[in-house]
Formats: sequence, structure tokens, C-alpha cells
Amino acid sequence: MRNDTRLSRMLHVLIHMDRHQQSATSDTIAQMLGTNPVVVRRTMALLKEQGYVTSEKGHRGGWTLSKSLAEMTLLDIHQALGSTSIFAIGLSTDHPQCLVEQAVNAALTDAFDEAQALLLKRLGSITLAQLAEDFDQRFREGHS
Repeated sequence: MRNDTRLSRMLHVLIHMDRHQQSATSDTIAQMLGTNPVVVRRTMALLKEQGYVTSEKGHRGGWTLSKSLAEMTLLDIHQALGSTSIFAIGLSTDHPQCLVEQAVNAALTDAFDEAQALLLKRLGSITLAQLAEDFDQRFREGHS
């Protein structure tokens, strides 16, 4: 099973967009991500619906940030992308009458719910500005 990398990829894109301070075309973003511009437009449209980016058509068009990085958390972007579950691990429902399966699923559901709540809380406490600051520090250290 492939990991869903949309969150990390979009965080990457948004920070680049902030640093370049000019609109980014779907083609440019697609090249950066090694994907198709159609995929970029579809994904960016999700962020646009939530007010994180805007788009302009035409010769000088492209995507721009409509909020500062300090106003966006990792959780905001995760939710804007329509992500549902954090975990790819699923429950077995082959034998719903089996008491062992019921016990296993109950334990796993509780564990997943607790872990997901903790992770979502943490994602909500980190802004994109904090990620950008981390980048800036790494850049300075790498070029000193």
C-alpha cells in the first residue's frame, strides 16, 4: 500500500510559494513535484475552497497564497485536502460474530482513536511559518 504524501507535498509547495512571493503555475508546481498539472490543479482547488490559495487565469496567472503561513496549521491543510484517517491500518471484519475479532477490533479502535486524537492535536499546534523558520535555519547552517 502506498503512503498518502499529499500533505507533505502540499506543505512543501506552500512554503515554496511563500518564499518566491509570486504566483506559481500548475505546470511549475507539477515539475517540482514530478506529477501532472491536472493533479496539481485538483489538489490546489481543495486548498482554494478553504481560502488558503487563490488562482488567476491567463498569461500572468497562477496560484498565490491568500493567507500567511502563520495563519495555516498542518491540521488546516490536512483537513482541506479531505484526508480522513491518519492510519492506513484497517480492522478485519471477515467474521463479525467472532468474539476474538470483536475484542481485537475494540482494542485497535481505541488505540487508533487515541493516537489519531494526539496526532491531530499536534498537527494543529504547528504552523507553516514554523516549518518555514526551520527551513531558514537549516539553510543558514548549510551555507555558513
